[in-house]
Amino acid sequence: MTVITIRIDEETKRKMKEIKINWSAYIREAIWKKIEEERGKNLAKAVLINEKLKRKSLGEMKAEEIIRKFRDERYAGSSRRRKHNS
Repeated sequence: MTVITIRIDEETKRKMKEIKINWSAYIREAIWKKIEEERGKNLAKAVLINEKLKRKSLGEMKAEEIIRKFRDERYAGSSRRRKHNS
């Protein structure tokens, strides 16, 4: 486990002593909650970006369709040549 240090004012330290809890465990839990919260935000942001991209592409050809079109055109020309050469 790694050690981190924080600085707090004297009043906060005094109030912390009045409350009998394991402050290290409490802070570790708070850090994990924040990490999960930020991951959730990042996931939500990624979903929103994905949805925006989907909306923008409505009505346009999909990448797969464009690739298939170019391949069909390219190979259609080469198959004609093979038929003539046979």
